Amino acid sequence: MRWLAGLATLLLLAGFATGASAHAALVAVEPANGSVLASPPKVVELRFNESVTPGAIRLIDAEGRVRDDARVTAAGETVSLAVPQDLPRGTAIVSYRVISEDGHPVVGSVIFSVGAPTAGTPPPATDGGLNGLIWLGRIGVYLGLFAGVGGAFFASWISRRADGLIVARAALAIGLVSAAASLGLLGADLLGVSATALLTPAPWKIAATTSAGPSLLIAFVVMAMSWVVLRDARAGATRTLSAVALGGVGLSLALSGHAATAPPELLTRPAIVLHGLGVAFWIGALAPLVALVSGPTAEALPILNRFSGVAVPVVAILALTGLVLAVIQLGSPAALVETRYGIILSIKLALVAGLLALAALNRLRLTPALATERAAAPALRRSILFECALALAILAVVAGWRFTPPPRTIVPETPLAVHIHTDKAMFQVLVSPGKVGTDDFVLQLMTGKGALLKAKEVTLTLSLPERGIEPMERDAELGADGYWHARKVELPLAGRWHLRIDALVSDFERITLEDDFELAPP
Repeated sequence: MRWLAGLATLLLLAGFATGASAHAALVAVEPANGSVLASPPKVVELRFNESVTPGAIRLIDAEGRVRDDARVTAAGETVSLAVPQDLPRGTAIVSYRVISEDGHPVVGSVIFSVGAPTAGTPPPATDGGLNGLIWLGRIGVYLGLFAGVGGAFFASWISRRADGLIVARAALAIGLVSAAASLGLLGADLLGVSATALLTPAPWKIAATTSAGPSLLIAFVVMAMSWVVLRDARAGATRTLSAVALGGVGLSLALSGHAATAPPELLTRPAIVLHGLGVAFWIGALAPLVALVSGPTAEALPILNRFSGVAVPVVAILALTGLVLAVIQLGSPAALVETRYGIILSIKLALVAGLLALAALNRLRLTPALATERAAAPALRRSILFECALALAILAVVAGWRFTPPPRTIVPETPLAVHIHTDKAMFQVLVSPGKVGTDDFVLQLMTGKGALLKAKEVTLTLSLPERGIEPMERDAELGADGYWHARKVELPLAGRWHLRIDALVSDFERITLEDDFELAPP
């Protein structure tokens, strides 16, 4: 038991010595996404907003072949792919999967064409069931940390009723297995391979190098410590060990994940630690409390009162730290309903509101009634069981954050740039976001020598001949910035779109420039 406490202390020291940054996002590509080149580029460079580790970088040529001869190097924020010079003509895809400093994979793809664009080939599909396994593994880890470690703490410090420890032991067993499996599943996700790759060392090695490696190791150790707590009857020793294990819950959560890397880390990491401790204390107590309420009232009442007194400040800390983390992660109130992360948070808040309502009912009505009303005990037991169900639902919802970056990390996509240049005029067109759906066009009109070209009116015409979409005309409007704008243009299909710009520069002169651009899928 001493070696477990010693190992946990070392991990605590090592954990707070590590630093991390925000969730990575692609900010630039060279050559630009959608470029049409006369010959293959020597290198494709992907630049992110923070240092990343390559997971799986694949070059797929126009014939659909994954080119194993494309060499990948990484330096800080930049990942470089050396391109073989024998690429066939057509559209090639660079599919990337990199690891951000918060331990999560960042995936996407960019395209370029040699000679002329073609329909291209989609990146190879990964195992669709892998995300489901990762989600289940995350729920299992949460059960072990909160219901298991929290239950062991309750048993050591509040009540060691034997029939109340069954759930804690089961949660620890699930959590130990889930923590071990989650490491391999994370590695498979980072490499973009199926779950069958867990039989090889590669996924385990790459996952161990991320911030999730120490996080899951600490989770495993504190769950093992709590298992010892539930088996050892020596009250003094188990109290110390359970307290260390409870502290390890907060540390495990603070070492990895979106919230753990949110600046300022001097605020967010301690907030996560306190939030995790509060959750473990609350959830860990639910199953033992159900067992207590099922027994003699005289035994249960003093324990319930003692727990209730401690629970009030714990709930206050939970609310404060949760509010701080939510404000930092969302960035703006609109993100609460406009982003997937915000929607998950909204669902969590609704469930938490139900949990708080039940806790208030228990404290203010049902617990005081135990001493005088026979029906209070069954009602209190049902109420706590409802709390258990809501707590499990919250863990399942929160596990979904693993796949959804918070709004604060979302970097606006680089617009698609189209440059049309003749001796007479030069038009620069920005298409944002440059994907299927609703796009905004910004037109900068210049003379052939680069001076501002004044126009009386400008018309934008778009067509997609290969898909049978006839020319669509939109009148552009001159903005206060001096550029012409065509907003909210519906582009329903991906492919090679034809762009024509007609600029009426005088009553007798109209300049028309045309070019093609590749519109990416949504």
